[in-house]
Amino acid sequence: MRFDALLLLSFGGPEGPEQVMPFLENVTRGRGIPRQRLESVAEHYLHFGGVSPINGINRDLITAIEAELARRGRSLPVYFGNRNWTPYVEDAVTSMRDNGIRRAAVFATSAWGGYSGCVQYQEDIVRGRAAAGPDAPELVKLRQYFDHPLLVEMFADAIRVAAATLPEPLRAEARLVFTAHSIPQRAASRCGPDLYQRQVEHTCALVAAAAGYRDYDQVWQSRSGPPQVPWLEPDVGDHLAALAQAGTTAVVVCPVGFVADHIEVVWDLDSELAEQAAAAGIAFARA
Repeated sequence: MRFDALLLLSFGGPEGPEQVMPFLENVTRGRGIPRQRLESVAEHYLHFGGVSPINGINRDLITAIEAELARRGRSLPVYFGNRNWTPYVEDAVTSMRDNGIRRAAVFATSAWGGYSGCVQYQEDIVRGRAAAGPDAPELVKLRQYFDHPLLVEMFADAIRVAAATLPEPLRAEARLVFTAHSIPQRAASRCGPDLYQRQVEHTCALVAAAAGYRDYDQVWQSRSGPPQVPWLEPDVGDHLAALAQAGTTAVVVCPVGFVADHIEVVWDLDSELAEQAAAAGIAFARA
């Protein structure tokens, strides 16, 4: 199949303090998230000046893709659209229509299946085409890539680099802990029995083997729903506390569920979890 453009489709994120609460309201609309919880999460963004790393990372990715296409002699324009913040997917697809694009490949920045990682991106594509009207380009979403050899290699390399930052006497006994974004248990069954969990577990096994680890743990992080709604567990903070109680002296934490350093990584892990590890006397490295 031939394409005449590429659409990079992502989640979106605020790029200034005044955008933080409107962005979070977009993300959580209709989910019944308490205002107090939104304000708490907003503080995480404001800690970084109200700017999520995700849009900058995606723009760098687009620059790299364009350079690679040029190196291969391919004249293929790259468009950028988001689900929850500017540039919105509706605007991107409308621009594609106006520029005469007829068929485009869509690279979604989530590696996973499941509802939020895959189905919602299909819904974004439908919404973008509807906004562009009857002359909208055909949009073909590329495969999920949770098990792609290059993704596995990237995470394995990152684990080795992170482990090398631990004190040398502790490296051999460091516990490898994989973490991915938790989701409500009821959402976990929307796209087949435990699809998302099974994909995460499979990727962890592939990455651990590639990095040379026979034993590891796989946990969840960054739950945001009402406390009465059950989410996937164990939580990474609870797991770290259990490791500390068991006498663990060092951990390497790999955020395998994230393909870039989002707020959930730079705040939940680099700030909160790192502080928890320091208080427990555990040497901490984050891939």
